Amino acid sequence: MIAEAGLAALWLAAALAALQLALVALSLRGAEGLDGLVRPAALAQGVLACLAFGLLIWLFVRVDVSVALVAANDHSAKPLLYRFAATWGNHEGSMLMWVAILSVAGGAVAVLEKRLPERTLLATLGGQATIALGFYAFLLFASNPFARLDPAPLDGKGLNPLLQDPGLAFHPPTLYIGYVGLSVAFSFAIGALVTRDVGPAFARAMRPWVLGAWIFLTLGITAGSYWAYYELGWGGWWFWDPVENASLMPWLAATALLHSVTVLATRDGLRAWTVMLAVVAFSMSMVGTFLVRSGILTSVHSFAVDPRRGAFILILLALYIGGALALFGARVGTVKEGSRFDPVSREGALVVNNLLLTVVLGLVLMGTLYPLVVESFGGRISVGPPYFNAVAGPIALILMLLMAVGPMVRWRRDSARAVLGRVVVPAAVLVVALVASFLLAPRIGWMPRLGLVVAAGVGLGSLAPLWGRNLLRTPLFTWGMVVAHFGLAVSLAGMASDSAFTVERLSATAVGGSERVGPFTVRLDGVEPTFGPNWQAIEGSVTATRGGTSFAMRPQARAFWSPPTETSEAAIRTMLDGQLYVVLGKQVDETRWQMRLWWKPFVTFIWLGGALVALGGALSLIGRVRRERRATQWD
Repeated sequence: MIAEAGLAALWLAAALAALQLALVALSLRGAEGLDGLVRPAALAQGVLACLAFGLLIWLFVRVDVSVALVAANDHSAKPLLYRFAATWGNHEGSMLMWVAILSVAGGAVAVLEKRLPERTLLATLGGQATIALGFYAFLLFASNPFARLDPAPLDGKGLNPLLQDPGLAFHPPTLYIGYVGLSVAFSFAIGALVTRDVGPAFARAMRPWVLGAWIFLTLGITAGSYWAYYELGWGGWWFWDPVENASLMPWLAATALLHSVTVLATRDGLRAWTVMLAVVAFSMSMVGTFLVRSGILTSVHSFAVDPRRGAFILILLALYIGGALALFGARVGTVKEGSRFDPVSREGALVVNNLLLTVVLGLVLMGTLYPLVVESFGGRISVGPPYFNAVAGPIALILMLLMAVGPMVRWRRDSARAVLGRVVVPAAVLVVALVASFLLAPRIGWMPRLGLVVAAGVGLGSLAPLWGRNLLRTPLFTWGMVVAHFGLAVSLAGMASDSAFTVERLSATAVGGSERVGPFTVRLDGVEPTFGPNWQAIEGSVTATRGGTSFAMRPQARAFWSPPTETSEAAIRTMLDGQLYVVLGKQVDETRWQMRLWWKPFVTFIWLGGALVALGGALSLIGRVRRERRATQWD
């Protein structure tokens, strides 16, 4: 009865979403006494959606193979953590998690949002109910997660072994919270357009939701990058895979929106642009959902192969985004320009920042979709890292430089001469870093060199907002901006260092033999079989030595039996100045084994920087919320 109870909860949640939308529509048309029911409906809907998702988790933990989804993605031999995480390691479960988070977000808006005018809040909750209704329909009519099997098999087929990793327990929920957080920003924009209430108050109410979504997207992308790095055994941290791009595009749009909404909240500028970015950001979330869940991509992340599901998501995408753009077109005349500002001002710098982010977003979107368009006409083309690095890399470096200069420019109006005076020190650091790079690393490529130089300049420039301040009295959101910008510089330094200084060694090594990689000597001491709960493996015993220090490493080549899959479990040793990465391959002959070795100086800066960016976002969020609460108390 657990599956039936979950399905009933899902139907009830869908009915409440429909009721919520009807109540909003009637209230906005003047019906009295109904508006007080909207908030309880949103809250109850969130509770029921969570109940449905919780019951699905229970089915997976119990390995109830009478449910088709559990039978296809679970196995009794799997460790408890992976039975739990398998709930969202498939199409239907991940979509139910999507809807549960969406409904919880709607309930949170209903309970927590106090500053929006009542009509705008009602319209916002109506937008959230409309989005939820579409996805409830998708689950109930095209992707039922509670469908039964008759007769039930003896055991399940198991989960894709590449997804049997602790990272799967945290990465998808984190990323989905970011995606769904952008749906809230979208609903805010719809609500403000419906009531013609686009202004600073609307932006101040929307900003914490955008910031929260951006933080979780940052964490999700950073975690996903590290998962691919250590789990797939290829030594890379970003491949411009369409599924990777599906998470990057909403982040780029959300970053632009975050800066734009700040201008609107504090300076009453960029009204129409902010609303449009809210629509674009959620559009990118929907595009990402379509790419990953439609079955048009082959990836460890893409689970659906049924074209009907892809068509359903495409229809939802067209309805939501087309409807929002139509509403925007109808109401754009009522969205006034807002306060004006000089080109040389912080607002001007943020506009250029937005434009550059939008250009990068457009280039990534084009590179992601173009092969799919060509394939739909019978052709075949691959767009990979050479395209993305060539077109997006230089713009990203310019964007980073602007990011360092922007906080040094005054609001409203400034003089070019004064700005130049303020950037003298970071510019001098850039020059010194450039000269040092030629002296210390004369043979590296120009892009890694520029990356290292810009990282040094941006790292120093990001600290500029703290110069001359009492650090204890500096607002928390200013600290957040500094930490986030500094984190991007750290991450850029890691990317450039990985490109410039990584050393790779491929070998066929006999037991007892040694290989050199970077400053290390790596000796293969032996190879022996080992076993896990649902896999068997060949495990290498490796000793790595640098200077007079040695340590052991144990890479594995695993074979899972359900489903039959072979994976490489890399052995990674993290040090202050980088990581040693060892992969054990197949047996070449009676005594030799394939080995792939990498020495990656400062590669950990990539993910350390990502964590700092998210931390900066969290500090900003706390600082903004505290200031808003104080303002509310004084109202």
